[in-house]
Amino acid sequence: MQTSNVYLDNNGTTLLDARVLEAMLPYLQNQYGNATSRHVYGRTARQAIDQAREQVAEACGAHPSQVIFTSGGTEANNFAIHGIASKSESPTQIAVSAIEHPAVTRPAFALRSQGHRVAVIGADQQGQTDSLSLEVVLEKPTSLVSVMLANNETGVIQDIAKLAEIAKSKGALFHTDAVQALGKIPVNFDALGVHAMTVSSHKIHGPQGAGALILDKRVDIAPLIHGGGQERGLRSGTENVAAIVGFGAACALLKNELAERVNKTRQLRSELEKGLAKLDATIFGNKAERLPNTSFFAFDQIDGETLVMALDRKGFAVASGSACSSDSTEPSHVLMAMCVAPDLARGAVRISLSEANTEEQLSAFLAVLADEVTRLRQLTAVAI
Repeated sequence: MQTSNVYLDNNGTTLLDARVLEAMLPYLQNQYGNATSRHVYGRTARQAIDQAREQVAEACGAHPSQVIFTSGGTEANNFAIHGIASKSESPTQIAVSAIEHPAVTRPAFALRSQGHRVAVIGADQQGQTDSLSLEVVLEKPTSLVSVMLANNETGVIQDIAKLAEIAKSKGALFHTDAVQALGKIPVNFDALGVHAMTVSSHKIHGPQGAGALILDKRVDIAPLIHGGGQERGLRSGTENVAAIVGFGAACALLKNELAERVNKTRQLRSELEKGLAKLDATIFGNKAERLPNTSFFAFDQIDGETLVMALDRKGFAVASGSACSSDSTEPSHVLMAMCVAPDLARGAVRISLSEANTEEQLSAFLAVLADEVTRLRQLTAVAI
């Protein structure tokens, strides 16, 4: 059986959909106008961006006027955190959950150099943000709370509507990083009750290099990038028209295809985790509601990075956690927040599926995985 080139890292990035590429091509070739120009080339680009803004807004349950295009999720997170903090009359407290992506935690902690305090909201053993911990944090005046909608490692979905309501009752603004959630579960900005939400193109079969901050227009926010005044003066810089068009096209596909993607990936993960159970894997967060495509697991006495590399040599692309922190040798901070033993956490491996994966691929993967786990355990035994 052919086992090469099986991609199982869709939380890292996704394959560009051929239909999305088709929508982008005119803006990479003939329609190359600057959207701020007043001639026909510029007007054509502007119309394309306006259409994409409507498509992104519809996919996110928002109004087009709330969509601010960025270069991706990281910029949008930085924009939300630094932009809101910059409007505080004096240094204040920023609260982030213990399971956040570095694109949230690092900009938050960077604010300490400006006198702001950073509080960390705890999580339970299933990786869900603890509402009681949030209430304790909010006993001190807090300007902004940031909790992700779905974790990129465990796939655990957070009760954002509840957490946002708690934050708002204390006068804090609420931001959610929905990068991993969009395209895997329904996402509705209005229903979540948040003030700001981050989304990204390349997690939903769109191009890399495009994202957006969905922002309640009543929120006072300072620009992160200054210049020519694009995006209502909130995000200057010549728009990446082709990428924005691709983002919009990818969002438009979700309208009719999301339910099918959810059902397909949930079925595949169920088969995967049946196989993992037979191998005595520990599956993290499996008692909580999770993204349908994500499984984060580990084996006793097996190093995760070593297993990832062994699987790669066999033709299976998997991850040991977040793609943006893969250079770290430390255990996952998400698993540490869940009180997982460090030795087990170092063994963590993430499988993130797409609707393009098949049962045959997973059967082949499980067979190779069983062999590699046995081999690595034997090597460990010899070393001891």
